[in-house]
Amino acid sequence: MNRNHLLIAGSLLLVYLIGFGINIMDVDAAQYASMSREMLRSGNYLHIYDTGIEYLDKPPFLFWISALSMKIFGINNFAYRLPSFLFALLAVLSTYKLAKLFYTQKTALLSALILATSQGFFLMNHDVRTDTILMGCVAFSIWQLAAWFQTNKIWHFILGSVGIGLGMMTKGPIALLVPCFGFFIHFLLQRNFKAFLKWEYILAILIIGALLIPMSWGLYDQFDLHPDKIVNGKTGVSGLRFFYWTQSFGRITGESVWNNGAGIGFLLQNMLWSFLPWILFFIAALIWQIKNIVQQKFAINKTAEAICLGGFILTYLSLGMSKYQLPHYIFVGFPYAAIITAVYLNHLFYHSHSNKWLKLSTNLHFVIFTMLWMIIIILLKMPFESISIFFPILSVVLFLLMIYFFIKIKDFKNKLIFLCVYTIIAINLFLNTAIYPALLEYQIGSNVGKYIKKNHINPNTVFTYQFSVMRSIQFYSDGFIREKNNLDSIKSGEYIITSEEKLKDFTPSKKEFTILKTGEDFGITRLSLFFLNPKTRKSVTSKYAVIKIK
Repeated sequence: MNRNHLLIAGSLLLVYLIGFGINIMDVDAAQYASMSREMLRSGNYLHIYDTGIEYLDKPPFLFWISALSMKIFGINNFAYRLPSFLFALLAVLSTYKLAKLFYTQKTALLSALILATSQGFFLMNHDVRTDTILMGCVAFSIWQLAAWFQTNKIWHFILGSVGIGLGMMTKGPIALLVPCFGFFIHFLLQRNFKAFLKWEYILAILIIGALLIPMSWGLYDQFDLHPDKIVNGKTGVSGLRFFYWTQSFGRITGESVWNNGAGIGFLLQNMLWSFLPWILFFIAALIWQIKNIVQQKFAINKTAEAICLGGFILTYLSLGMSKYQLPHYIFVGFPYAAIITAVYLNHLFYHSHSNKWLKLSTNLHFVIFTMLWMIIIILLKMPFESISIFFPILSVVLFLLMIYFFIKIKDFKNKLIFLCVYTIIAINLFLNTAIYPALLEYQIGSNVGKYIKKNHINPNTVFTYQFSVMRSIQFYSDGFIREKNNLDSIKSGEYIITSEEKLKDFTPSKKEFTILKTGEDFGITRLSLFFLNPKTRKSVTSKYAVIKIK
């Protein structure tokens, strides 16, 4: 590893770690952080609850390791994010190792770089959900199984099976399907049908099954043994059936109630931003590899690799058939996508007939990234007064440096890599240090939750009044903030979170109070131009107040 590699690795690590300081965002990440805190406080690791309510959605592994981290480091941003970050690093390492099994050192390093610098990867390291751990487990299992098929060393197979088991404890059967998709296509195209029938697969079933026993028992004990429980509005709900079937396959069959009408192109549309700065090369790489397979009459030699191409396509199709999709669902396929892209770029860099396309694509990306720089500079200067003038000035300086080095670097492959890596690292540096913190000033849950904890207010004495507050308040206050919708039930000495409009209910003749804190609330994950424009922001925000009843 040379000096440039260390510089890139250090810059990436710095940006990731700065992201640890960002307040956890509602909805999903804050909910999972709150549930992990709740699990730690209750000491019940087999039954999962969300603010005291029976929870049946995600498997428990994220909650287990986050609760363990909080036990060691306390209830804070760092403790919640650290375990997932370690799995993110595992995903990068596994992507490198998997690529190195089939390709050159340069291609392997480029694969790891592409994954580590994709926009979705930056996002998942501070907006932590189950997908970060899932990606690490799945990438690790694919690497270990590929190593086993090459070396026949059983410990690789055991570790690969463990990776699948941990992935299933994180997000369900998808952790088994993604590796299977890749190897199925790989062996099919190799005409290696013997690989489909190996006695070791029985061992894999036993290892995975053993790892799933604690979680399965918890589901059975919490739900299957109590069919009278009302879960998601239904009785007779089987936790085991939900986990092993309904949550994943039920979204395709229609059995699951989740349906947001997402079509087959939804995930690709979102990859246009989440796989920046590499998305155009990935699309070209996908077409190029499919074309090569067709020209080879759907057959590859024994040393070639189709795990990534087949794995990504089948993973995408299986997720794309779901009637409920979110942008981060495709993140599990990013290690595949990174290797596919790296192989294509390596071909582009070292084949003379590709020089024209390399020059054209480099100049095209310079135009695209210049536009991104303009957007960042505007976001740093205009929407938020809380952002110091230092940041827009620094962004202009770094943008000018990008232009300088772009002109100075003569080799087009180095020019392209520099352009992509420099831009995406710089943009996320400004997002993590300035833009996200400014946005989070409008997240009531984290702001009020921190206020409660800082002022040593007992969360049991804090209530909302006809006002909705998201999960982050539970995490940052380290307690349960409950609702009171009846004015008569509010007692002296209690703290109330309510909208500015509802303050009129607390007239001196009914309830005397002191205003402790006021602010504005907005769902920051649903940004709009009305919110970003300071002149129209008040039209889309909600004013709130924290009061103490005398």
